[in-house]
This record gives sequence, C-alpha cells and structure tokens, in this order.
Amino acid sequence: MAGDDSDVRSKKLLRAEVGDKCRRIMLSNGTIQAILDNATMGQLDYLSSIISHELLLRERSRRARYIKKATFPTLKTFDGYDFNGIAFPNLLSRDEMLSLQFIPQKKVLVWYGGCGSGKTHAMIALGVLACNHDYKVKFTTVGQLVSRLSEARYDGTLEKLFAELSHLDLLCLDELCYILLDRESAQLLFRVISESYERKALIITTNLPFNEWGTFFTDEQLAAAIIDRIVHYGHLINTGNRDWRLEHSLMKDQPHMR
Repeated sequence: MAGDDSDVRSKKLLRAEVGDKCRRIMLSNGTIQAILDNATMGQLDYLSSIISHELLLRERSRRARYIKKATFPTLKTFDGYDFNGIAFPNLLSRDEMLSLQFIPQKKVLVWYGGCGSGKTHAMIALGVLACNHDYKVKFTTVGQLVSRLSEARYDGTLEKLFAELSHLDLLCLDELCYILLDRESAQLLFRVISESYERKALIITTNLPFNEWGTFFTDEQLAAAIIDRIVHYGHLINTGNRDWRLEHSLMKDQPHMR
C-alpha cells in the first residue's frame, strides 16, 4: 500500500514536471493535456529528459545571442580579476554587485579610477555575467555612442535608436569624460542618461571626479543634471590609480621603461 502511494506521488510529480517543461517550450495546452493523459511513466521520464536537453540548447543559444548583441570589444570575466585596492561603497559589497541585483533595481554603478586600473575589464565582466543571466545588455564607449546618435539625428533614425536603447536591461557606457563633447553631443548623451533613469541599470567608467565633468560637457548646468541622475541611484566604485596594464606590460623591464 505504501509503495502504491509512493508511485502515485512520483507520477504526480513527474506529470507536473513534464507539464511545466512542455509549457516552457510553448506546446499548446491541448497537446500538453494529451501527453499527460496518455503517456506512461517511462514515456514521461524520457520526454522530460529530451525537453531538458532542448531547453539547455535554447538557453545557450539565447545567451550567445545576447552576448553578440551587446557588442563587447572583447570578452572578459572575473576569473583572476584582482579586487585588491578596489573600494566599494558601504551600500554595495562585491558579492552584492556580483549578484546583479542592481540591474532589476535599475541602479547605476560608476567605476572611477586611473588609466589601466581595471574599470573597463570589470564593466565587461559584469556585462557578460548579465547576458548569462538573461539580461539584455549593450556596451559602447561614450565616443561611439555620441557618434552614432549624431548620425541617427542626421539621417532621421534617432527615435528608432532611442527605441532600441529602451529595450535594454543594462547599458554600459565606457570612457565618460575622456573626450570633449560639443553642446549637441552633450545634449544627446543627457537624453540617453535621462531616459535610462529609473528605467534601466547603467554602468559607467570615468577617470575624472564629478566636479570636473563640466569641462567635458561644455555646460555646467547640463553636467549637473547628468550627475544628479547618476548619483540618485548610483554607487561609486573606486579602482584607485594602480595601472594594471603597466604592471603586466611586456616592456616594463626594458631600459626605456625604468
């Protein structure tokens, strides 16, 4: 009797599992019900295994598409990344950052530090991690973005471009304040950041403190408006001035580098 009860429970669990997997591969309700009403335990077990394999293949394919669409310049992970010297704010630990909770919370991470201190590496690694958790991500330098925005304004596709950006979960803006922006470019960038505010997560890298941003936006008020939207839901992560690339340069021990 106990064995019969166990078999009944096992079949109910297997039926529920197969039903859930069938819905995930978008089978119709009628087809799912026919399977559950007529399949034997052995058939249900085999079908569960087959669908699990199909779901795994779809997941890998989907995440590969997300990574390709993100347009990372190269793929990076946090394997071997040196967090020594990285100063996290009180409200965001390293583990909290790696959990990616800042993405559904639509917060901003600002990686601030000197050249070669690991800002872009960390941004890409977080972006790749986000893609592998089914978030839609876009990586771009600020220079590339404003160039694309200006071209879109010129050829009449600006609203289409903003519509594309609106569907993202995470926008990665590399090298903010590395190049001077004219007023039009600064205004377009402000619109990107303004329309991201409370709608998507941002990661920004910069080598300048906020009080020097006005010089690069040609307008102190515009810079203040951009900073205001960034800091409201933002976390500042300071990478310091350690030049990781110089430390690992093949030329570091050559005479002219001493």
